Amino acid sequence: MKLYYSPHACSLSPHIVLREIGADFDLVQVDLATKQTTDGRDFLAVNPKGQIPTLELDDGTVLTEGVAVVLHLADSHPEAGLVPAAGTIERARVQETLNFVSSELHKAFGPLFNPATSEDGREAAKAQVSAKLDLLEAQLTDGRAWLAGANFSPADTYAFVVTRWTGFQGIALDRWPHVEAWLGRVEARPAVQAALVAEG
Repeated sequence: MKLYYSPHACSLSPHIVLREIGADFDLVQVDLATKQTTDGRDFLAVNPKGQIPTLELDDGTVLTEGVAVVLHLADSHPEAGLVPAAGTIERARVQETLNFVSSELHKAFGPLFNPATSEDGREAAKAQVSAKLDLLEAQLTDGRAWLAGANFSPADTYAFVVTRWTGFQGIALDRWPHVEAWLGRVEARPAVQAALVAEG
């Protein structure tokens, strides 16, 4: 398998999942500005959307969109125990949290990475991010260790990657102590450490 990625972007989520399941894979870095891979190939020929993460399977099949990629990887390796069985409410909770991160938390960060965003726009975006972090904090206040249930799941990998962006944007996590503690638990996992080192 090949994972097309950009360092510390949302592609870090499937990168972590690949290491959690013990998969054999190659990393291919993509320059998102030029749409070129570091070995000089046209990334748009692999994924016409031009976005990461992109997973190329051993048979040449290409899968895009982070939520689809992490669920496919977890489902393909049930022995890793990263997702509950399809059709269970526990599985729906993982999907629910993945969708929230994708459509709400990730999206809220968008203006903060756009250099054209005005100062007022940045403050409004930070308020949106804070509101989403309030919801994650509430999700963790019942004493659970992981976001979507009793076990670590792809919901944790995706939320971990996006929540870490607070550090790049000057958003201190003091207001969300449960989120901060959860981030520490995720970061301490060997697969997460290995992915972070590999991405520099």
